[in-house]
Amino acid sequence: MARLALKLKAARDPKFKVRAYHRCPLCGRVRGYLNRFEMCRICFRFLSLRGEVPGVRKSSW
Repeated sequence: MARLALKLKAARDPKFKVRAYHRCPLCGRVRGYLNRFEMCRICFRFLSLRGEVPGVRKSSW
């Protein structure tokens, strides 16, 4: 679990543009971030299986 200070640091505007990085707004995870859905892969999987992410459904073939 990410520290609250790191979540707040990622939310504010950086001093320089290249210092910006993505962090999941739900859990604070840095790695495995999906730009399209703006959350990490773990939160994406959890919410999509519950049907809370619009336009996403489980694939089957």
